[in-house]
Amino acid sequence: MNRRQFLKNLGMLGAGWAMSASPLHSVSAVRAEAQAQAMPILSVAEGADYTDLVTAVLAPLGGMEAFVKQGYRVVVKPNIGWDRAPEHAATTHPEIVKGLVKLALDAGASQVLVFDRPCNEPRRCYANSGIQAAVESLNDGRARCEFIDDRKFVPVTIEQGRSLKEFTFYKDAIEADCYINAPIAKDHGGGGLTLALKNVMGVIGGNRGEIHVALGQRIADLNLALRPHLNVIDATRILLRNGPSGGNLNDVQVLNTLIASVDPIAADAYATTLFGLQPQDVESTRAGYELGLGEIDLNKIQIVHNKVETV
Repeated sequence: MNRRQFLKNLGMLGAGWAMSASPLHSVSAVRAEAQAQAMPILSVAEGADYTDLVTAVLAPLGGMEAFVKQGYRVVVKPNIGWDRAPEHAATTHPEIVKGLVKLALDAGASQVLVFDRPCNEPRRCYANSGIQAAVESLNDGRARCEFIDDRKFVPVTIEQGRSLKEFTFYKDAIEADCYINAPIAKDHGGGGLTLALKNVMGVIGGNRGEIHVALGQRIADLNLALRPHLNVIDATRILLRNGPSGGNLNDVQVLNTLIASVDPIAADAYATTLFGLQPQDVESTRAGYELGLGEIDLNKIQIVHNKVETV
C-alpha cells in the first residue's frame, strides 16, 4: 500500500464531502496494514471547515470512539499560553478545541475539561484565544474550560528520565481516562519548534524556567510521565517566526491542516516538515525518539492524507 494514498471511505464524514483523489483502502484496511507492519498511523487532513476537519483527521484512527468510552473523564489540553487572538497562531484554534470536545461528548464522555497553565495572564489568554467562549458555546454542563488550581499539582517520579527524575504534574491531567494533547505547531525561540511533546509544559507545576536548561531532553523526560492517548497538532495556521508568542500576522502561514496520531514522535516528525526542517533538527523530537516515545523515521510511519472540501 502507498502510505500517501487517500482513504476511500472515512465512514463518519457523511454527505457533503468531496475527496481530492480516489483512494484504494478503507479505514479498517489502513489500520490492519499498519498493525501488520508494526507502523504507527499518522493522519493528515486538509480543509477549510475546521469543525469537519477534526472529524476527518480522526477517522483513520478509528474516530473519537476509539479513544473515549461511555463515562470517561476526558482532558483536552490545547495551547492557551498567550494573550493572542486566534489569527496570530500562538494558541490552538478555538474551533479545533471545540470540535475535539464535542466529539468526546458525543462518544459518551461524562466530563471534558479544557485547561492550560498560561505564560500571560490566564483570564486574558482564555478569553482572547477564543477557546473559553468556544467551549461554553456547546452549552453542555459536562464540558468546562477551567483555570489551573495550583493546589492540584502532585509529584510524579520519572524513573527513565535522563535529565529529570521527578517533577510535579497537574492531577486532572494524569488521572484522566483519556488525555488528548492538542497543541499548535509554531516556532519556538528556545526549542526550535513547539509541537506535541512541548505542550506538556502547560500541565507541569513548579519553576518551569528550570526546564529550559537542557530543554529538549527535559521535554522528552516529562513525556515519559504523561503519555497522551491522542495527539492532534493544529497546523490550520502556523507561526513561522518570533515564537512562541508571536503577534505579527506576517509571521503566520495558513495551511488549513490537522495532524493526528497516537504516536507523539511521529506527529512531531511530520509537523516539522511543514517548516522546511527535518525531524532530527528538533532536539526534543530526537530525545523523545531515543527514549522510545515513538517513531521518528517518516518512512516507517503509515501516513494517510485526506483533503476534504465542503460541497
